[in-house]
Amino acid sequence: MNQKSTSIETVLGELNPPQREAACHGPSPLLIVAGAGTGKTTTLAHRVAWLIHEGTDPSRILLLTFTRRASAEMLRRVEAILRQLEGGRGGTPRVHTGLGRHVPLDRHSAAETFRADDRLPSEFSILDRGDSEDLMASLRNELGLGETGRRFPKKGTCAAIYSRVVNTQTSLREVIEHAFPWCAEDLDGLGELFAAYVDRKEVQHCLDFDDLLVFWEALLDDPGAGPAVRKLFDCVLVDEYPDTNRLQSRLLKGLCPDGVGLTAVGDDAQSIYSFRAATIRNILDFPEEHPDTTVVPLEQNYRSTQPILEATNRVIAQASQRHTKTLWSDRTTGERPVLVNCTDEDEQSDFVVEEVLARREEGVALKDQAVLFRASHHSLALEVELAQRNVPFHKYGGLRFLETAHIKDLLAFPETRRQPP
Repeated sequence: MNQKSTSIETVLGELNPPQREAACHGPSPLLIVAGAGTGKTTTLAHRVAWLIHEGTDPSRILLLTFTRRASAEMLRRVEAILRQLEGGRGGTPRVHTGLGRHVPLDRHSAAETFRADDRLPSEFSILDRGDSEDLMASLRNELGLGETGRRFPKKGTCAAIYSRVVNTQTSLREVIEHAFPWCAEDLDGLGELFAAYVDRKEVQHCLDFDDLLVFWEALLDDPGAGPAVRKLFDCVLVDEYPDTNRLQSRLLKGLCPDGVGLTAVGDDAQSIYSFRAATIRNILDFPEEHPDTTVVPLEQNYRSTQPILEATNRVIAQASQRHTKTLWSDRTTGERPVLVNCTDEDEQSDFVVEEVLARREEGVALKDQAVLFRASHHSLALEVELAQRNVPFHKYGGLRFLETAHIKDLLAFPETRRQPP
């Protein structure tokens, strides 16, 4: 049985005023400055659904996200909104999505229809990041770079340096000086390795993710191919814009030279991929690079309490260059954040465990307490402290320290001494 359809006004009524303004914006350039927890994904999904409702062909919408998971979630939300509007009859919209650092570049259309560079073979394979690292390692051994009497950078580091050179369009020397200074003594060796890497890719008819970006830019710059590529899409929407690099910014400029149909979303107070050459300048400079941009700040936070946001706003206010926004929440109660200075990681772990146990004594169950950390390895000292005090815990994201293979092997060794053969 078909569900009763919902009006677009009812669907848009789920949004707060700034979210609705962003979702229903016209064709001119749009920058959504979305603070943490302000409903960025909800707003972007409603914008895609609104564009489709207003008559935009879904196949002419390009939505660039950072991960496959984010892409799937975005399309799921768009489909749910369209189902509301169509009384449950809506299907999955055929919106083009680009994932992370590689825009959707079809190998046959690139090589045959939009050939813009003689270096692009008619048939080619794509190397993922792991493949690129393995090829670097193989070439490093062939060139004898690991036999110089000193430790040569690991394959992951080599791939990261090469990628940064490509994406920033700067010299190898400059990249090493600014981002990898500990590799300064390997400058000549890295140059030799990267030259061999480029040659081997050409011989094997391979492109890596960075090549896809470079050739995509070449297509857009080509007098014949560029206009044809630009005609593919009416609307281009980019998520997590602060985590894009300069090359990706130029790609967007090439896709939407006049900014018509372009929407960028992100928080200028959050950029975590600078090690991949991402630059906060992209979101800060967006209005200048795309004249007539409308900037819509999303400020109502649905995740935190007001005391936490007040502390956050004070930190953000210290930034010398930023888009103006003040986060707020209707959850006005709650404790103020506490800043604790610890002398080292062990003291920090001891403090956290003491706080956890104190909360348990106050009636807060262990399952209702959580410790947040930026990266998996940051929890190692805390895991050891919890284990020593017999405090049960579950770790989300990565293995527990005591469950890693090398630690399990080490702990198993004493058991072999205690057990008879």
